[in-house]
Amino acid sequence: MLRVRQTFDGTRVKDIAAEVHRQLGALELASKVRPGQTVAITAGSRGIANLALILKTVCDHLRGLGCSPVIIPAMGSHGGGTAEGQRRIIEGYGVTEAFTGAEIRASMETVIVDTTAQGIPVHFDKHAFECDHVLVVGRVKPHTGFVGPIESGLHKMLLIGLGKHEGAKIYHRAILDFSFLDIIRAVTDVVLRKCKVVGGLAIVENAYDETGLIASVAPGDFFEREAKLLVLARQWLPRLPFPQIQLLIVDAIGKNISGTGMDTNVIGRKFNDHAATERDGVSVKRIFVRGLTAETHGNATGIGIAEFTNSRTLRQIDRGITAINCLTGGHPTAAMLPIAYDTDREVLQAALPTLGLVEPAAASVVQIADTLHLGEVLVSESHLAQVRKRHDIEIVAGPFDMPFDDEGNLQPVDAGVEGYADTLARSS
Repeated sequence: MLRVRQTFDGTRVKDIAAEVHRQLGALELASKVRPGQTVAITAGSRGIANLALILKTVCDHLRGLGCSPVIIPAMGSHGGGTAEGQRRIIEGYGVTEAFTGAEIRASMETVIVDTTAQGIPVHFDKHAFECDHVLVVGRVKPHTGFVGPIESGLHKMLLIGLGKHEGAKIYHRAILDFSFLDIIRAVTDVVLRKCKVVGGLAIVENAYDETGLIASVAPGDFFEREAKLLVLARQWLPRLPFPQIQLLIVDAIGKNISGTGMDTNVIGRKFNDHAATERDGVSVKRIFVRGLTAETHGNATGIGIAEFTNSRTLRQIDRGITAINCLTGGHPTAAMLPIAYDTDREVLQAALPTLGLVEPAAASVVQIADTLHLGEVLVSESHLAQVRKRHDIEIVAGPFDMPFDDEGNLQPVDAGVEGYADTLARSS
């Protein structure tokens, strides 16, 4: 294996708090809110960079206008579809009452504010609806299952996030009869008219999982502005080092990484759980998932996209939470369990022969920490010639033998060079 470093566009916001204040200032909220009023602020389930600081600054800005900010966990069915589970998720990201100075109101209760022309009831978080205003904060990025001018972002927060479990269930069912875009336009139109949305704050991250851009969005500009931000988000999406990979080893999946545990836009499984299509930009033949993130709290949504895993990953899975999320999202196969062995070495011994006639030493193998962090990855020596021709990839270390520990399990990518120093020494 070789440890390589990829070079991506590193555009980032240097002063998060100052930029949040600047963007909120552009919304001219002082002319729309009054002292003493409550403003609901959304907090989602994804591991967004600087999320706690961004939300705290939003709260500070609103307090400066004399308002009382209220944080609403907005994440559909995540957290096991319970208020306690959703509160625990955002607190795990540092979004606490102590840090933000704002009350967290977590509930799964919704009100039906209207019905769309398609007959879809529009659910909206009860606590948010009872506030005087709503400010939607969310990250804009490509969705893991849908394609269109709007995918994952402020609109999804209005539909799925603030729709809670009940809203998420009905909207995902409706997708079987209507297009994703039709549902987004219809439901968002109702929410913007009925739910006192005062604005949005969109976040776009660069390929290094850093805050690349923060943009305020006026209620009347939600569709056009988010569509433009999605184009940028797609350009900044982290990518695997090669378009053709035979075996991808993923150290961890989780809801803090992606809605499907591992981003299907990155691994080339957006349209088919187990094979790339002509619409995917990457083709991966086999995927081996080695574990779950701590932040996912046992939610293994996306494990069914992998062909292989190990026994310790299975022990980390909360079957109930995973089932709720996958069924609500209309993606039951994402909860299916792959072939599993006790150790990573056993998994590789079983997986490599399924790649075809290629000998293991010549196989295309890539190991990543997760699909959100692709700055440094491990690649098999079979890619050495390709790496040497690339200006956007540099070799950090290697080649060296696959770094197994004494129990037959691989060292994680984020262990760094120090984590496999012994293996490197033996190889040299």
